[in-house]
Amino acid sequence: MSTPPATPRKQRPPRFAELELTIDDLAFGGNGVARHEGYVLFVHGAIPGDRVRAKVTKTKRDYGEAITTEVLEPSPDRIAPLAQHPGAPWQVMPYERQLEIKARQVDDALRRLGKLGGFELEPIVPAVETWRYRNKLEYSFGTEGTAERGELVFGFHAPGEWDRIVPIDDCLLASERGNAIREQVLAFCRQQGLEPYDRRTRRGFLRNCVVREGRRTGQFQVRLVTMPGRLDEEAFADAVDADGLLWTQYDGLGETTTSGETTLISGTDYLEEELNGMTFRISPHAFFQVNTEMAEKLYGLAGEYAGLAGFERLYDLYCGIGTVGLTMAPRAGELWGLEIVEPAIADAIANAKLNEIDNARFFAGDVRTALRELVAKAGTPDTVVVDPPRAGLSQKVVRRIIDAAPKRVVYISCNPTTLAPNAAQLVEAGYVLRRVRPVDMFPQTPHIECVALLERA
Repeated sequence: MSTPPATPRKQRPPRFAELELTIDDLAFGGNGVARHEGYVLFVHGAIPGDRVRAKVTKTKRDYGEAITTEVLEPSPDRIAPLAQHPGAPWQVMPYERQLEIKARQVDDALRRLGKLGGFELEPIVPAVETWRYRNKLEYSFGTEGTAERGELVFGFHAPGEWDRIVPIDDCLLASERGNAIREQVLAFCRQQGLEPYDRRTRRGFLRNCVVREGRRTGQFQVRLVTMPGRLDEEAFADAVDADGLLWTQYDGLGETTTSGETTLISGTDYLEEELNGMTFRISPHAFFQVNTEMAEKLYGLAGEYAGLAGFERLYDLYCGIGTVGLTMAPRAGELWGLEIVEPAIADAIANAKLNEIDNARFFAGDVRTALRELVAKAGTPDTVVVDPPRAGLSQKVVRRIIDAAPKRVVYISCNPTTLAPNAAQLVEAGYVLRRVRPVDMFPQTPHIECVALLERA
């Protein structure tokens, strides 16, 4: 009996090796896909059709990661970037091509990862604005030059480098006034001689700055994040033109703007924004969609999928400050919101009162453990709308939703690769995936938002 030929062994390149690679495809998350002697590499900063020189940064058994150091032969799709901005990696592709790839990736995730079919993939909703669309930016402080003699800069982390900050002169994802306020913060910090936090030595003072904008109200909120220390609060208030100035002191290791003790320096400790004819108050740490104009499109689509007729019991899971549920509440019989973050629930209750919505109730609790209690208290839902974090729903949470037995589930997803297994679990339990529509919330980036409708068969 003849022996079958051996499968060629994949040649894993050494870490930090410089390779010439041809990019064949784009992976979820936006990295280019290349193969080197049978070994798959995900290449940051490359698009399909590129021939690049790349440095290997990480190797695992089945795949590795690399970062582009030089584009040797550009793809026919490649265009000149508008901004020196590490947060806009897809700006080197025409916008129409970005939309095409995002729609395909949603379809691919559902069919390949979820083994789903028979649904209608509706055309992707393009962005209202492809630049200057973000209502929230989180900047980091760093040094340009040597640590001893370098100048204080304000920008974003370099791709793949946790300790280097790329300075930004004009952030094309922020509005002009948002950029002016960022410059005011930087000028104040330089004038005061404040030092940036060194992520290697854990010395220094300035960590991050969060600039938030009410696109419809014109309000601005600035929150400075530092190590514990001293700050001339009066001078800071005089230097920065914002409706609310806050100071967060945080001495942890992680790069986060959501931890620490926050105090109000001047103005108000919340920001107001208008969405679908309603006004929402947003606390400093509260989640709010960063693209106001596209949030209206997204929530309008979710409302269309919910198909409310005025009598339904609607559950809003992971409700945050109530934006999704409250925009649907006027067309529902009653709204019940559930969210684990207690300050967000306080905002949701305040927002219901602010908009004179009296058929809404909000509760703080973990969906995984509190959903059964909510069903016992409120009754079986007709419709569930769920807007989970990027990791999607755990299998246990999906089982809790199945046990609640809603007629419809409207799933707002910011990650099609986690939507796919969640939808597959619902389908296995007797639901049918009817419609899916991608929504481009984040032009110039690989991030994809979409809305899916599942109905009980």
